[in-house]
Amino acid sequence: MHHRLLLYACALLSLPAPLFALTLDLAGTPARVRASNPELKAARLAIDEAKGRLLGAGRLGNPVLSFEAQGESGLSPGSTGLGLDQTFPLTKRLKLEKQLSAQMVRAAELEVRDAERHLIAEAQEAVVKLIAIDQQRALRTRQAGIAKELADFAKDRSAKGELSPLDAAQALVDAQRALLAGKTLETERVTVLGEAKRALGVPSDETLVVSGSLPPLSVPVGENWQQRPDFQASRLKEEAAKTDIDIARSKKWEDASAGIFGAREHEAVPGRGEDHSGYVGFRFSMPLPLRKRNEGEVAEKSASAERAALESEALASTITNEATTAREEMAAHAELAAEMRDTLLPAIREQSERLEQAYKTGETDLLSVLRAREQQLELEAAVLDASRDFHLARIRYEAAIGLHAPAPSGSK
Repeated sequence: MHHRLLLYACALLSLPAPLFALTLDLAGTPARVRASNPELKAARLAIDEAKGRLLGAGRLGNPVLSFEAQGESGLSPGSTGLGLDQTFPLTKRLKLEKQLSAQMVRAAELEVRDAERHLIAEAQEAVVKLIAIDQQRALRTRQAGIAKELADFAKDRSAKGELSPLDAAQALVDAQRALLAGKTLETERVTVLGEAKRALGVPSDETLVVSGSLPPLSVPVGENWQQRPDFQASRLKEEAAKTDIDIARSKKWEDASAGIFGAREHEAVPGRGEDHSGYVGFRFSMPLPLRKRNEGEVAEKSASAERAALESEALASTITNEATTAREEMAAHAELAAEMRDTLLPAIREQSERLEQAYKTGETDLLSVLRAREQQLELEAAVLDASRDFHLARIRYEAAIGLHAPAPSGSK
């Protein structure tokens, strides 16, 4: 019964991928996020909104058409008049408003790119974890197979009276424990798979298969984080704040108004009938900045510009710290993985094989074999964990320098 259970569990852990599924590797993650993530699709509409505001920015207000009619009285003649008035700024306020709207379009594009940066990093972390879990499951499956062989050997020797039945039972327990660890990883995999589907824009009822393996542990050289979208956005915020100051100063002079008007008059003259006359004129009005000079708004925008500059400095410091920390983590994990893989693991594998041979010839006890095998399993799992942690640190590093959020084509 126990052997059938072991065979069934091993078969479950090694089932092939579904025939109809979305297959994705780590390298294809960024393109998939950009194409299918629903949050990005919604965020891109903000760019269209900003472009729509740009269409109406920097334009003069509509002219005003006026009509007047006055009946004749004993004191004044009757008249009918038309007027056309247009307001316009005396400063370059409209040009500045157009410039500010263009900066807001650029800011919306940077916001979308920064959202891409976060979502790509999130999706890549999930994919790395899935690959690492699959590697750990394969390790547990292999260990379970080795444990089953030892259990069969112990059972056969126990049936012949050459070994204690307790040894056979203990070997079977060890095999089942390895399978249980694989099932625990399967539970973790379900959670991570859900996170990956959400970030990649894969429907919950669609199957996602992660293929490939983790790349070699290579620490990147050099940092060029100035192209990171949120940092570019912070610099753009500085420029927009300066534009806001100029707009506030331009409002010291309120809009002037100019127009033309004309009227036709008629008046009844005794003995001559009705007398007609008319006139055409031009009018101009300009508010004088004698009491209201918009000093308050200028002071407010100046403080905002200073705050934007300080925020850019703070963000630059944060980015460099993030990138430096991630690089140091990568180096530490790479060194640890290399030491375990190249030095410790070969030695413990050799020791484990010797103990297994010694156990089969009756030169050592089962407990020593199981203890050595457990140490080997822990070390192999630690190598996989170090590789996983290296790549998670690499993803944080690439997100810190904005590697997966390149500038749109044609931008400077």
